[in-house]
Amino acid sequence: MASDIRGEVSNKQVVLKNYACGFPKESDFEVTTTTIKLKVPEDSKNAVLLKTLYLSCDPYLRGRMRYTPVTDHDFCSYTLGSPISGFAVATVVDSGHPDFKKGDLVWGRRVGWEEYNLVTTPECLTKILHIDAPLSYYTGILGMPGITAYFGFFEICSPKKGESVYVSAASGAVGQLVGQIAKLMGCYVVGSAASKEKVELLKSKFGFDGAFNYKEEHDLDAALKRYFPEGIDINFENVGGEMLDAVLLNMRLRGRIAACGMISQYNLHQPETIQNLTNIVYKRIRIQGFVVMDYFDQYSKFLDFILPCIREGKIVYVEDIAEGLESGPAALIGLFSGRNIGKQAVKVTDE
Repeated sequence: MASDIRGEVSNKQVVLKNYACGFPKESDFEVTTTTIKLKVPEDSKNAVLLKTLYLSCDPYLRGRMRYTPVTDHDFCSYTLGSPISGFAVATVVDSGHPDFKKGDLVWGRRVGWEEYNLVTTPECLTKILHIDAPLSYYTGILGMPGITAYFGFFEICSPKKGESVYVSAASGAVGQLVGQIAKLMGCYVVGSAASKEKVELLKSKFGFDGAFNYKEEHDLDAALKRYFPEGIDINFENVGGEMLDAVLLNMRLRGRIAACGMISQYNLHQPETIQNLTNIVYKRIRIQGFVVMDYFDQYSKFLDFILPCIREGKIVYVEDIAEGLESGPAALIGLFSGRNIGKQAVKVTDE
């Protein structure tokens, strides 16, 4: 951290240089350096100045790398030439907001991919009160992915003991948690992933009853019938496309599908057509999309469940942490080729 005579320090940033077409490339980003004063400006009375510790790499950020008419602050297009933003873990350097003070640890969204952040929407930040787990967990199991898994499974899927659960992209930040939570509920759980290593992880570390490498399956319908001969009660859908089409053929009567993500479609110019939608009617399938922000006001309820599970070893979590802000673009892009194993995060600086 170099400072100048004006009391400013250097501030490295990851900015979006081009809107991505197809699969994003590292050349769509640029790492630049600017300067910042480590003081909240007097005209930003309620702002909070943060030093970034960890950045969260999440598939939904891909939608913000293209120009869209969406106006929601959390899903709108990034501004070319400006830092991208998302979920992060940080420490408070200075604060004009009464709820935050210097030295507080926080996690939240709308945090720029830069070493220091002036956050003018502090309502998007949550103070970290439990530090007996790694701080990086607040990009994953104790942050947005954990909340997604918990409320997506319990609120959308309404699970019952003994039901059959299928999780796509099961070794990722959300999927690994959904499978373990389902096992704690007494469900039969099968997941799919993109490599032999990930399949073995699902079975040996996360306790899935079965798992398969979807890249080695020539017929996804047949693969699902092999693991679910009597059908699927609950599908936690992270992939979409051909995978969702095969799932619809294998759902049981009154099955439930939580539509969490559609990562197979994010980089396509023309999304794949779903052929088997009539099954929703005949099988009375309930399929519901959801956005995790809808459940942030119930964060304490989630912590009451997940913290004892972590402390008692009932749930484990695998992270894939890249080192340094410069590694951010490659880490984020790697999500779309399945390069990461577990939750992908970027460590910006030491805690």
